[in-house]
Amino acid sequence: MGGDDAPEMVIQGAQIARTRLPHVDFLLFGDQAKLEPLLEQHPDLRPACRIRHTDQVVTGDDKPSQVLRTGRQSSMWMAVDAVSQGDAAAVVSAGNTGALMAVSKFVLRMLPGIDRPAIAGFFPTRHGESVMLDLGANVDCSARNLVQFAVMGEVFARIVLGIEQPSVGILNVGSEELKGNDAVRSASAVLRTGALPIKFHGFVEGNDIAAGTVDVVVSDGFSGNIALKSAEGLARLYATFLKEAFSSSWLAKIGYLLARSALVKVKLRTDPRRYNGAMFLGLNGIAVKSHGGTDAVGFANAIGVAVELVTHGFNERIKRELERVNSDEASAQVAAL
Repeated sequence: MGGDDAPEMVIQGAQIARTRLPHVDFLLFGDQAKLEPLLEQHPDLRPACRIRHTDQVVTGDDKPSQVLRTGRQSSMWMAVDAVSQGDAAAVVSAGNTGALMAVSKFVLRMLPGIDRPAIAGFFPTRHGESVMLDLGANVDCSARNLVQFAVMGEVFARIVLGIEQPSVGILNVGSEELKGNDAVRSASAVLRTGALPIKFHGFVEGNDIAAGTVDVVVSDGFSGNIALKSAEGLARLYATFLKEAFSSSWLAKIGYLLARSALVKVKLRTDPRRYNGAMFLGLNGIAVKSHGGTDAVGFANAIGVAVELVTHGFNERIKRELERVNSDEASAQVAAL
């Protein structure tokens, strides 16, 4: 029931996802009186869906603490709990991000060896796609948190992006080793030693994100969220500029017709719906957050991310990587942070 255009957008997204992934079934949590008529419009989807009724909904204005106290019968809580109970392999929601994170952390708990969860998402780059985390779950991060984010992000890039040996960088105000706060410098020092099984590039700056300098960009949630929202805003700004420019005169309109096929390729490459679906890494269960303002195509892509993570045993691979990290040399350095 979460999202600006829910539940219609969610059902339509499930329909698209079902076409792409015919082996996937859905548990829908929400008001049955609203969901049943929508499912009747999609006869191909209906057999793959089961509804678990609740009329309680977490709104965008609800505080996470309030949801933890009173939201156990909400559609969000029940969906997360289905993963905890083994009734579902993953949860996908376009609802309140803070509430979803709080509920997921409370119900699913953390993976052994991980202190905090991180939100990981995709960025289009000159070379394809990159992963960035954290995108807003943790405003303040210690060096230990950043090292753990690097491990989780590296595994995420290997599984979802199919990169055999992803390169990892830490977002900083400069590439020089002496720049940045204590947390980023200490995390860099651990990653540079080579004790962890990670291809560490070093520090990267904001312009390196779109350039694709590294496959995984590690950041605290404060900087990561600002970078994400800035990139989204800049993409919309350029789209507006292009639209205004191509409609400014008859000659410009003719130029648009000539360049239309190329512009369509650019639009597809930078379409935020293509990169929708941020994973809550570090939880003992698969939870994917869809952008609240997305449409059915974007929500279907978020479902696709969840299916990829389940199919490739993401959390089990994270556990194995953490066991590798906990070698004598590496664990001593991380424990000292």
